[in-house]
Parts: sequence; structure tokens; C-alpha cells
Amino acid sequence: MAGFPRTVMLLGSGELGKEVAIAAQRLGCSVIACDRYAGAPAMQVADKVEVLPMTDAAALLEVARRHRPDVVIPEIEALAVAALAELEEEGITVIPTARATAVTMNRDRIRDLAAQELSLRTARFAYAASAEELRRVAPDLGWPVVVKPVMSSSGKGQSVVNGPEELEAAWNAAMAGARGTSPRVIVEEFLRFDLEITLLTVKQRNGETLFCPPIGHEQAQGDYQCSWQPARLTADQLQQAQAMARTVTDNLGGAGLFGVEFFLCGDEVIFSELSPRPHDTGLVTLISQNLSEFELHIRAVLGLPIPAIRTAPAAASRVILADESMPSVTYTGLEQALKEADTQVLLFGKPNARPGRRMGVALACDTEMTAARAKADRAAACITVISG
Repeated sequence: MAGFPRTVMLLGSGELGKEVAIAAQRLGCSVIACDRYAGAPAMQVADKVEVLPMTDAAALLEVARRHRPDVVIPEIEALAVAALAELEEEGITVIPTARATAVTMNRDRIRDLAAQELSLRTARFAYAASAEELRRVAPDLGWPVVVKPVMSSSGKGQSVVNGPEELEAAWNAAMAGARGTSPRVIVEEFLRFDLEITLLTVKQRNGETLFCPPIGHEQAQGDYQCSWQPARLTADQLQQAQAMARTVTDNLGGAGLFGVEFFLCGDEVIFSELSPRPHDTGLVTLISQNLSEFELHIRAVLGLPIPAIRTAPAAASRVILADESMPSVTYTGLEQALKEADTQVLLFGKPNARPGRRMGVALACDTEMTAARAKADRAAACITVISG
């Protein structure tokens, strides 16, 4: 890869992309932020912006060929992945690789890779391409089951189904929440897990794979609500998670940070999902680590050294959500939220709101986890999203 400065193109410009853009700019990079709507968070800090339909291969290729970035970093799932393979063939570096992006954008492909090709322990699962097929395959997994579109983000279209009478509604919800055109769902056994974690896994170009301390998190309707680091795992659980994360990221190849999710069920560690990019639960690393997940991602992407990852004794995050639809927004309570020491608030700068949309996050650290989590919760509760 050429020397500095380098040009980075973000495909997807949400709150995670915004932090990637800032991390890249701190290292002298020029950032081109692309998304399907104007004014997306990363566009507010980028050097150049492009608004285009992200699933349109011709539009994506035109923009990339016009700018000729050194690096293309996909930040969302709903992309014309075939175009990425073309760009890669033309000498543009795609992060982590075009193949890895294609495999991980659909739950069926990453699940088949993990469970069948790599023999990782996952929840029992099946696929259905119609409501009728869903009614046929779901009972074999036992009740309840979880139904998800094979392609979606932030838990959209996900349902917990307690019996056959709820399957029709689950199918309709999955189709309504799906991204892309695949009329297919994954249905899986409902795991009664003790904890859900994200293991941020850093695949370097010229070095060993690194792991951040595990991050515990809670979800509602499949969407992250709070996270904390470090999560408590036994040495054996951590070893299992790291071994599985290394196995799957080695298969996917390339370089960058991966968010690998696991369920902890007793002593057993079960692979859940993987994102080939910084993870929303990893927003906590903006306060918990000397190098955030975004800085780690950019260093790995650019082939820069990562000498050490240091973590605070206890840190936590809590999301700030909108309650209703608003064409424009403003916020109250920021003064109260920031009164406590070692507390931060990030307001993402999204131009509008809808019920449940993530508009910001409160971060806190302390010497003890209960105190850190309570502090983050208090800060988030101070912020109210109102019509602007």
C-alpha cells in the first residue's frame, strides 16, 4: 500500500463510520463518506461525501472509480458486494476482503461457514424461504425459537416465537425488517444463555491476531442497549472464544477489526454472529481502552503497529434512544449528564428520529463495574431527544 497520506472510502456513514473517519483523519488520511442519505454522521466530519443507493452496483463502481481510494471500508451490510470484488480486482484494497464482506452480510452464509465448514458450536438452526416452510421446520427446534431475516441490521425483523400460532406474524416481521431482496429467514433454537459477549478481534497484516478484553452486552428486540468491559469469563471460556474467533477470522482473511459475538451457556461458548468491522457494543472502548476499536481498526487496515491494548478496570455504555418520529431533533439534559467525573456523552448527529432509533450513547468508567454501569445509565437517562 502507498505511503501517507492515504484515501479511505467509507461505504456506510453512520455513528460507527463517523468514529472510523475521525480515527483515520488523525493519521493523516483523507476520508470519503458514502451513504444512501445526505447528512449521515460520518459525512459531518469527512473530507468529501457521496450520496448514492448503496445496493446499486453501477453507482457504487462509478463513485469508487472516480475517487480511486487506497482503501474501501464497508460499514453496513446492505451493499452491492459484487462491485467490491470488481474493485479488488482493480487493485483497490477492500476491508477486510470482498469475500469476507459478502460472506458476513448474510446470516446464512456466515452461519454455514461457522457451523458446517469450520465446525464451530452454534445454536441449532434451519432456513425457510416461505411462511409455509417456516411452519414446517420450526417445531423441530423446540419452542421458543428465534426468527431473523438472513440479511438485516440492528435486530430489525427479529422475533422470539413461543408457538406455531406466532409464526405467521414472525415471518411478516422478518420480511418487513429485511434488507436486500432475499425472501429467506434463519430460525434457531432459543438459547437460555448466561451472558452475551462481543470479542473484538484484530487481524493484523503483519502480526499476530490480537483480542480486546471481552465486552458483555444486553439487547432488546435484537438491538444493543448497554455494554460493559471487561466481562467476566473463566480462563477456559475466554480460551474457547478466542480460538473460535481466530478460526473464523483466519478463514475470512484480510485485515481489520472484527466484532465476534458469542453466547455463554454454563461452561460452553457458542458462536452467534460476526461483523467484519467495529461493533456497536464496542463504543464502550472510546472510554475503556487506550486505543478504541476504531483506532485499532484503522491501524490494522493501514498496517500500522499495535504495541499494547490497555483497558480500564471497569467501563460501560448505555444507548440514548428516540421515543418518536421527528423530522429534526435537538437534545436537553446534556449539562446534567456530564456532571459526574469520567463520563462522556456522544450525540451522533443523525438528522431525524424514529421510535427506538439510536441517537447517542453515554459512556462511563470507574474502579468497579456496578458503579461504572450505574453512572452510564444515569448519564443516558438525563438526555431527552426532542423535536428540533
